[in-house]
Amino acid sequence: METRRLRVGQPITPEQFEELSDEQLARLVPRAYREFFPGKDFCADGCFYLHDGTAWSFSSRLAFSMNEAAR
Repeated sequence: METRRLRVGQPITPEQFEELSDEQLARLVPRAYREFFPGKDFCADGCFYLHDGTAWSFSSRLAFSMNEAAR
């Protein structure tokens, strides 16, 4: 079975998250957010927080605000 090519902003599975290196994961984050990617060890749940209080999730296509998620 052929694996699909991973692209920036495209959601990945938890298994793919575990298989990819920090460098590979960073390339999946849009450039505007890459500087905030703390590395795989600090986002074990597949999410990390940006400077403005929003969270980036590798399993979701969009960054979302924690305030919006609580609604």
